[in-house]
Amino acid sequence: MNKAFTKESDADDEEAAPLPRVADAKNYITPAGYARLRSELLQLIDADRPKVVEAVYWAASNGDRSENGDYIYGKKRLREIDRRIRFLTQRLEIAHIVDPSVHHGKTQVFFGCTVTYEDAGAQQTTITILGVDEADTLAGQVSWLSPVATALLKSELGDDVQMMTPDGVQTLSVVQVDYPQPGASAEIAPPHTLINCQDGRAAHAAPTMFA
Repeated sequence: MNKAFTKESDADDEEAAPLPRVADAKNYITPAGYARLRSELLQLIDADRPKVVEAVYWAASNGDRSENGDYIYGKKRLREIDRRIRFLTQRLEIAHIVDPSVHHGKTQVFFGCTVTYEDAGAQQTTITILGVDEADTLAGQVSWLSPVATALLKSELGDDVQMMTPDGVQTLSVVQVDYPQPGASAEIAPPHTLINCQDGRAAHAAPTMFA
């Protein structure tokens, strides 16, 4: 083993923190979300990690590691990268890819749709219901496990649904439902993980919110 990566003291290499916990549910994700996570993983493995390893090796050759800022920072960054690689690998291995474009033109709310709802105060909000590993709240995306998504899933255009909030029950009216255009996004999904919501043979692999 290269001496740059041998553990010299407890202070030199802290115990790795546990991976972040994710809800104990199936890891549903869209083809686009899967592609982004896979791209990040490959970037870490093929580019970021080798670069940091080289920097750590160089820093380790410069003398006392206990006071070597480049070495200490490099080792810390390397642990962060390795932790992220483990997390992404685990999540991608259990991913169930769902292509929402199979519902294009429909007016019922399923995973992957963009839905606009109106609250009791006539305030309209538009969200896209995605997987826990891909949803970005700043982009108007929510996890399919979130309270608002749970309330909206399986409803149809024109329906009123109820959502539990800390202030009580809130009524939401579904005013628009949209799905992405059919495309070639399924090509990025491993065949054994892709859930085609219109294929009866695969329907058992997904709850009713997908079919």
